[in-house]
Amino acid sequence: MLTAQEEGTLPRVPVVEFQGISKQFGLVKANANVSFKVRKGSIHGIVGENGAGKSTLMSILYGYYQADRGQILLNGQPAPMRNSQEAIQRGIGMIHQHFMLVDSFTVLENILLGVEGALVLDGPFQAAEKRLRALGAEYNLEVDPNVRVENLSVGAQQRVEILKLIYRGADILILDEPTAVLTPQETDSLFAILRVFRDQGKTIILITHKLQEIFALTDRVTVMRAGTVVGEVDTATSSREAVASLMIGRSIESTLSRGPYQPGAAVLEVQQLSLQNAQGVKLLDDLNFQVRAGEIVAVAGVSGNGQSELLEVLAGMRLPSSGDIRYKGQPLPFKGRRDADGLPAVYRTLGIAHAPEDRLREGLVKANSVALNTLLGHQNDRLFHSGWLLNPQAILAHAKKLIAEFDVRPTDPTLRVGLLSGGNQQKVVLAREIAAQPALILIGQPTRGVDIGSIETIHRRLLALRDAGIAIVLVSVELEEIRVLADRILVMCGGKITGELAAGNFDTTRIGLMMGGITHLGLPHDLTGGPAGLQAGAA
Repeated sequence: MLTAQEEGTLPRVPVVEFQGISKQFGLVKANANVSFKVRKGSIHGIVGENGAGKSTLMSILYGYYQADRGQILLNGQPAPMRNSQEAIQRGIGMIHQHFMLVDSFTVLENILLGVEGALVLDGPFQAAEKRLRALGAEYNLEVDPNVRVENLSVGAQQRVEILKLIYRGADILILDEPTAVLTPQETDSLFAILRVFRDQGKTIILITHKLQEIFALTDRVTVMRAGTVVGEVDTATSSREAVASLMIGRSIESTLSRGPYQPGAAVLEVQQLSLQNAQGVKLLDDLNFQVRAGEIVAVAGVSGNGQSELLEVLAGMRLPSSGDIRYKGQPLPFKGRRDADGLPAVYRTLGIAHAPEDRLREGLVKANSVALNTLLGHQNDRLFHSGWLLNPQAILAHAKKLIAEFDVRPTDPTLRVGLLSGGNQQKVVLAREIAAQPALILIGQPTRGVDIGSIETIHRRLLALRDAGIAIVLVSVELEEIRVLADRILVMCGGKITGELAAGNFDTTRIGLMMGGITHLGLPHDLTGGPAGLQAGAA
C-alpha cells in the first residue's frame, strides 16, 4: 500500500465532510454554518482560539452532541451520529482534552468499557490483556493493564486513551489537545505513532493550539474563529505567521518584553522538604530551594516526578513528611496538624495564590457559574457580602471585571463554567488567583490547552507580575514556556531536584538529561557557585 507521500499527492477522497454544521447553547453560537472536508489517509489539523468551536464540532462528529442544522457525510454518505456508540461502530474514536476514564477501574477495564459485550469469563479477559500488552509493545505505549487508572500519572493516562482507540480499531481518530500533558520526548513518540497510522490508511483529525505541532505533523489545517471557518491551507505551502493571523485576526509578537532581573528578598524558602505516601515511597526527597520577590522560578520535569506534589505541599493541600517551609521569613503553619483541612484558606489569607495543574478537579466547580467560580476561596471577603449574606450584585460586578480583563469567552458571568472551553476555564482560574494580589503565586501548567493568543496574554501577565515584585513558582512541561518565562530553572526527577540553571544557561538537551536523572555531566554552575544539581540530585 502506497503512502500519500509515495504517491506524490494526498488522496482526494473526503472521508469526512461537514456541511453547514450549526450548534447553539442558549445564546452562545458554538458552530455557525461550518463546512469543510477531511481527506482519507491524511492528518488534518483544526486550530482556533479558545471558544472557536473546535471541540464542539468534533463532539458532534463523535455523537456526543447533535447539530442543530447541517449534516455530516462519511465516505460520501450522510451519517447522522445519534450517540458515541454509533460513532465507535462507524470506526470513529476520540480522545478528549479531559480524559474520559474511570479512575477506580483498571486500565483493561477502561479499555473494554462499552465494548465488553459478553466478556464474563476469565478466558476472554486474558485474551484481551494479551492483545493489549502486544499493542502497547508494538506502539511503544506500554502500561500495566491491571493498574488502576487513579494510580497512573497524567502521561500514562494519555497512553491509555490512545490504546483504547487502537484496541477498538478506529479508522478515524480525533485527538483534542493530545500533547497537553506530554513531555517533548513523549510528543515525538506520539507523532511517530500517528504517522504510522496515516501510512496505514487511517485518518487523524488533530485539535491543537500549538502551531509547531500543526506544521510538524499535519497535511492540511482548517482555521476556526468564533464558531466559523475563516481559512483552510495546506501546511506545506503556508506559514505559522499566516495561520496565527487567521486564528486571532492579528499578528503575534515573537518576543515579550520583561524588566531587568532584580530579585528582592526571599519570599519562599524550602529546606529539606520530603513527602512519603502511605506505602513509604518518597514522592519528594530532600528538596532545598528559595524563591525571591520579582522572579519566576520554573520547575521542569517529566510529568509524575514530584512537581504536582510539590505544588500541593506549597499550597497547603498536603502535609509534608519532614522539612521546613518559610514564607517571608516565618514558618508556614502546617506543623502540629494531622491533616491539611483548612490550610489552603489560611495560606490565601497570608497572600499565597494557587492555580492548580488540574483546573477541573481542583480549580473549578463545573456545575457552578463563572461568577461563583471567581469567588472560590474568597467567599469570606467583605467585598462580596452585604451584612451576613453574599451580595449577588457585587459578585457579578467582580466577575464581569475579571471576564473583561482576561478576555474570557463567552462573556456571560451566569453561564455554567463547565460549558466553557478548556482555555477559557483556565482564564477564569488565573483571573481569580491574580486578582487577589498575592505576594506568592503557585502555578501549575498555566497554558495547558490554551490557544496561541491567550498564551501570549497569560505570559504577559505573569511577566508583569514578576516585574511588579511578585514571587512566582511555575510548573510546566512546556520547555518553550519555561524558556520564555523563567529566571531560574529547577529540574526534577524521581522526587529530587537534579539540577538548577539560570535562564541564560537554558539548554534543552541538558535539561532533558537532568529530567532523566543524569546529573554528573559538566553542567554550568548554579546560582550558588556549585555544579548545577550535583548536591541536590546526587543519588
